[in-house]
Amino acid sequence: MPTLRSATANASPVGTPSPAAASTPRSVKRRLTPGRTGESPDASRHTSPHRFPHAGTGTVCMPKLLSASPKSSRKRLYGDLVAAEKPKWNPRDAAQMRAVKEALHVATVPSCELVCRDSELRRVLEFCKACVEKEKAGSLYVCGRPGTGKTLSINKIKDSLVCWADEMGMETPDSLAINCTNLANTTEIFGKILGKFQNRKKGSSKLSPLQQLQSMFSDKDSAPRRMMLVIVDEMDYLITRDRAVLHDLFMLTTCPFSRCILIGIANAIDLADRFLPKLDSLNCKPLVVTFRAYSKDQISDIVKHRLKDLEYDVFEPLALEFCARKVAAASGDMRKALGVCRSAVEVLEAKLQDSPDQELGVVTFDHMDIALSKAFKSAVVDSILCLPQHQQMVLCALANTFQHCKKKATTLGELNKSYIEICRSTQVPAVGMLEFSNMCMVLSDQGFMKLGQSKEDKLRRVTLQIDRSDITFAFKVRTGS
Repeated sequence: MPTLRSATANASPVGTPSPAAASTPRSVKRRLTPGRTGESPDASRHTSPHRFPHAGTGTVCMPKLLSASPKSSRKRLYGDLVAAEKPKWNPRDAAQMRAVKEALHVATVPSCELVCRDSELRRVLEFCKACVEKEKAGSLYVCGRPGTGKTLSINKIKDSLVCWADEMGMETPDSLAINCTNLANTTEIFGKILGKFQNRKKGSSKLSPLQQLQSMFSDKDSAPRRMMLVIVDEMDYLITRDRAVLHDLFMLTTCPFSRCILIGIANAIDLADRFLPKLDSLNCKPLVVTFRAYSKDQISDIVKHRLKDLEYDVFEPLALEFCARKVAAASGDMRKALGVCRSAVEVLEAKLQDSPDQELGVVTFDHMDIALSKAFKSAVVDSILCLPQHQQMVLCALANTFQHCKKKATTLGELNKSYIEICRSTQVPAVGMLEFSNMCMVLSDQGFMKLGQSKEDKLRRVTLQIDRSDITFAFKVRTGS
């Protein structure tokens, strides 16, 4: 890095340098101390490191390079050392508002690395690397709830695998991404895979695409040389009554000369349990990687990560935490969180349009509260919030009962015990069994639960008729947590 002396040599007045200055190396000049040639003790003692005598004079001055303007040369020379002041967000600026909305859009793919999915990305990438190194086919199944970053992560893996193969000097694998929602029928997937390999023969038209692939991967001469990464998104659309398409797809990786690295993606977590036993018996059981729902900290980190390049303080910290907590408690869906954040920005934008004199500011807790209400408050949640206190407690007891066990039904007697426990914990007097039974009948008439028939009231079968998450969210809204 050039010193200030060398950087300003052309800009300073022309003068004859002293012999000492001319003969002193630059590395020594940076460390000049009082008593050295060409400097007086007083001048060196009161001169900052950035101030220096002009050539040929003893005058001490501040060079123009150290101007305080952010557009000055100081930013160029000391950009790594002096942090630029963070600009304030102007929500009325159309360009800034557009940039914020674009960063929060679910369709926007982050240009930098993904966050909060390091473990999952590492497992999938190591699997793909092993297949490419050994030139061996393999299959992997990625499952998780909607909005957990499955598709985005696998697309990043595809790019990372290509870069890794180039660095290692290996042949870059081809790739094919198929979204099963776009298929006219389930068997069409084999035609798409065959078309990507581009290895059809003239006499093979009588065979189906699946049969052509099986024939291709069974013969060393006809098998393709290059590996192929096949990404099948929304794989649960391939489920048929006999699951034949799903099984045939995974079995392509077991052919002796197969070059397929198959990665299936689906929202159904239990899909693996339903088809894995059969695949295991066919010796083509895939590696399973589960993407868990995002926690509140992960949701907050991802939103901050998306906005960090903008250098604006868009959200009040409390508002962002409020959003992260609500979404994590309801579903952990990152797409939902981004939608809520974008909606909160639009709430702020609307308020500024209605009140032109209002002071500029960031998205606050109140803006986020309005956005969350729009996103989550359904007719069911509103109905629960309008119920009397004891009927709400009955629903809470029913939700708690099904939360701690996998069964989908209970008895009126068991539900009454759970209800009494909630009454004790909240210090609310419980009603008697007869009144409790009448409350359950009212809730059944309103469609919240279903009551079966029995000679004894306590043995009547009770099933929940609404989504348990609606009950959970309703009570979180009620408590403000």
